[in-house]
Amino acid sequence: MPPISPEYFSNSVKLKHVKLGYQYLVNHILYLLSIPVMVGILIEVLRLGPDEVLSLWRSLHFDLVQILCPSFLIVFIATVYFMSKPRTIYLVDYACYKPPVTCRVPFSTFMEHSRLILKDNPKSVEFQMRILERSGLGEETCLPPSIHYIPPKPTMEAARGEAELVIFSAMDSLFKKTGIKPKDIDILIVNCSLFSPTPSLSAMIINKYKLRSNIKSFNLSGMGCSAGLISIDLARDLLQVHPNANAVVVSTEIITPNYYQGNERAMLLPNCLFRMGGSAILLSNRRSHRWSAKYRLVHVVRTHKGADDKAYRCVFEEEDKEGKVGINLSKDLMTIAGEALKSNITAIGPLVLPASEQLLFLLTLVGRKIFNPKWKPYIPDFRQAFEHFCIHAGGRAVIDELQKNLQLSAEHVEASRMTLHRFGNTSSSSLWYELGYIEEKGRMRRGNRVWQIAFGSGFKCNSAVWKCNRTIKTPVDGPWADCIDRYPVHIPEVVKL
Repeated sequence: MPPISPEYFSNSVKLKHVKLGYQYLVNHILYLLSIPVMVGILIEVLRLGPDEVLSLWRSLHFDLVQILCPSFLIVFIATVYFMSKPRTIYLVDYACYKPPVTCRVPFSTFMEHSRLILKDNPKSVEFQMRILERSGLGEETCLPPSIHYIPPKPTMEAARGEAELVIFSAMDSLFKKTGIKPKDIDILIVNCSLFSPTPSLSAMIINKYKLRSNIKSFNLSGMGCSAGLISIDLARDLLQVHPNANAVVVSTEIITPNYYQGNERAMLLPNCLFRMGGSAILLSNRRSHRWSAKYRLVHVVRTHKGADDKAYRCVFEEEDKEGKVGINLSKDLMTIAGEALKSNITAIGPLVLPASEQLLFLLTLVGRKIFNPKWKPYIPDFRQAFEHFCIHAGGRAVIDELQKNLQLSAEHVEASRMTLHRFGNTSSSSLWYELGYIEEKGRMRRGNRVWQIAFGSGFKCNSAVWKCNRTIKTPVDGPWADCIDRYPVHIPEVVKL
């Protein structure tokens, strides 16, 4: 009889069902152990006669002090527990900015402008073409009006104009969707990494909407594409100490003053990826939003690798040899991002993963330490913890790397790829375009869990976990409303220009 090959064993035995059985057993071990105990107690009680049960009850003597003391202790413990319990943070609703058709930059337009702006350096033009061909972007991404000029006009006035257009449009949409009035905002947080004018962007919003004089306002800059989740973390902390409050978080990146016009290839790369975008999110700790809010914030986990010199400089704003300012992206960026991701998932894993995945990870870790260091490390199956994934649409390579490392399916990264294709890299606001895509597809159900993952300069990897509060009806407005029927689309590896 010939030996049984591993392939035959793998095909003949339903290993998938074995794993499902293991997961069910470990994840419900307490319930499975309690059933025999409860059955044993019930059998023993049934064996006793009515007289024996009555005699046992009469033998128990309680006086008033014995009853009041445990009761007081229970009430005291319950009071301390509920008073120290963190306030629940609700995501009431959010709005994303949709650029006008006049701001679109098809591939042909982008390359024509590049040839005119970089006419003295054809190699830089060819480099941008190769990047654009493999970027994963589509023909409908948008750049602000000042970048459409030849040469671009990155003036302070134009930058303020872009900020007002993006932020005020998103805020107006948020007010319309939620019914909230400007005077109802208690906390305002704005994050924009590269454009930090005086007065600040948060002051610009306060002036526009005549917000209250006692509003708690914050303006975050220089924190990269993951600043949106840092803003969520800050809002969560503030809502813990300010009861019955509303917080608005505005996430954007202003492109106008940051369009690089030099010849350094590492600095030309952001020109090919970054596009117009912005979002406004309403968070609240009011109990009145318990049923109407879309999501509930579960966790925020932040990882910072800035202590390492390579990580600190991998996304670096500096001047080139000609004195032109740009963002220098290091060749080590993806490696550093992978290390930051490992640190982040190590921190978030114990908070979200079921017991079965944590046990497998622990056993593999112990085995590598004691028996064989060459054992392949076990990558937890985060699909057991989340139904939806929103990976920062920083570029095709970022999405590919996370899909590979987390062993995700094409459907799990669909929202990220389609957001990159339709809107480009909109920095910290990209996560909200992705969440909007999932909602527009009618895939968000009550109880679904969402994992938002973003990377940022410094170098940072930040995560937020949300739980859907109610089944989301397909929105009738929003940035995807007029094009969702066309998605998903096939994105070729290379688009020949």
